[in-house]
Amino acid sequence: MLFSDIRTVVFDLDDTLYAFDGGAAPNADALRALAAVAAPALGVSEDEFLAEVAASLRAQKERVGPDSPGYHSRAVRYARILEAHGLPLRLSLEWTERYWRELFARIRPAPGAADVLRACRARGLRVGIGTDMSAIEQFRKLETLGLLDLVDFVATSEEAGVEKPHPAFFDLVVEKAGCAPGEILFVGDNLRKDVLGSTAAGLRGVWLQPDASARDARPETPSVATLSDLAALLPRSR
Repeated sequence: MLFSDIRTVVFDLDDTLYAFDGGAAPNADALRALAAVAAPALGVSEDEFLAEVAASLRAQKERVGPDSPGYHSRAVRYARILEAHGLPLRLSLEWTERYWRELFARIRPAPGAADVLRACRARGLRVGIGTDMSAIEQFRKLETLGLLDLVDFVATSEEAGVEKPHPAFFDLVVEKAGCAPGEILFVGDNLRKDVLGSTAAGLRGVWLQPDASARDARPETPSVATLSDLAALLPRSR
């Protein structure tokens, strides 16, 4: 399988170019570190604080709807908790900054991430990022991972106004790529959002899935086990 007519390769970010919830689970560890500080302020256990955070996230999603990127705001998430407890809202700012500080201290690029981005560029392909979340945090992640200078453009759900797999998200990707949808390869770990969503929009989706049994269960879906495996699917040069 060779995508010989590809001009642009677009990568999901979270759990594709680095582990967010998977692998070393830096998100869970960052939340636990925040809980150690925040729970005493609320007079609850760390597990109770984490349960309140999860409930606040669910409430955000229900309010703004499944396609809106608005639920990603940690400041809103924590403010809802503080309002319920009658505590100062300044803590929302402190907790938000603490969470991101803890997360950025923990994230590391996935094996082969920098190499595959460099390989794309060496072959004359443009490199993009197509990611849910707010732009500032995603740019900071890319910078922390040492990948920002290897990227030509970033499309976020904040800019698109909708989350993947909404077609309007991929319209933004195509606009930024500057080529036809069929000339764009979209690589990500989420089958529904990254692969099926991009394919439905006319792009070429590739599933990053290390589990061989999961790949075997979908033989019709182009897939790779690792980022390093992707190089074999790309054209040699343009």
